[in-house]
Amino acid sequence: MRASQWSVVFGVMMGMVPIARAQDAAPTAYEFEAVRDIAYRTDAEADPVKHKLDLYVPKGAKDFPVLFFVHGGAWQSGSKGLYGKLGETFAKLGIGAVVINYRLSPAVKHPTHIQDVAKAFAWTVANVGKHGGNAERIFAAGHSAGGHLVSLLATDDRWLKAEALSVKNLRGVVPMSGVYTIVPKLRVFEVPFGTDENILKDASPLTHVREALPPFLLIYADKDFPQCDKMSDDMCKKLKEHRVEASVLEIKDRNHITIIIGCVVESDPATQAIVNFVRKYAGK
Repeated sequence: MRASQWSVVFGVMMGMVPIARAQDAAPTAYEFEAVRDIAYRTDAEADPVKHKLDLYVPKGAKDFPVLFFVHGGAWQSGSKGLYGKLGETFAKLGIGAVVINYRLSPAVKHPTHIQDVAKAFAWTVANVGKHGGNAERIFAAGHSAGGHLVSLLATDDRWLKAEALSVKNLRGVVPMSGVYTIVPKLRVFEVPFGTDENILKDASPLTHVREALPPFLLIYADKDFPQCDKMSDDMCKKLKEHRVEASVLEIKDRNHITIIIGCVVESDPATQAIVNFVRKYAGK
């Protein structure tokens, strides 16, 4: 994503740029509380910026489900600070939100990104209950590169096992405009993953799909980046072949950027789909 595109995302997420609404948002159920810059890694080698997360909770609520969110940016850019409005929106709807940072390429390469995501997820499992959330009702969501990372977290059990967790700690997965197959000879993949085809295959969530995974809701935009639609359909098909509950949702009149920008609006179709997905599976 180019810097100019990130400036638009930043403006909307921080509430400085308006976006069109199909209808007025429904009344919110809660006020929200935010706790920012929580360190999820505190050892001597922890990054003072990238090993932190922000927590948004519905004020006064107890035992609420939690959306663990991983930002996009081609594994090379982005920050949790861009997504404050997203966290606020879900907290107002009764769903806690954990929005994380993780180390970025070119300073690091795979598997550092997913290792950081797993570490942040482990912090969430261990600590969200102290803030009123239910550690057994955590859903992982992410946009673009973040969609890849939450899908890899759910399908390749090595990363959760490294944190003494398992896929059973995930109630559901919502990748948006995600990447499920890392293909050779594309510059966007070379910087974070290198060129070894075995590593690229191993870094692809599609490679690791198996039975007994949590439900997936795969979302993409009708004007998304090339192959986002096909990759989402392929991922959904393979999940279903392994008897995993999965569905695909195309959001109309959106592109790769505006699909995530729209999630700051309560009445946006992507926001509502995520809320309905969380509510459907939070009780199971």
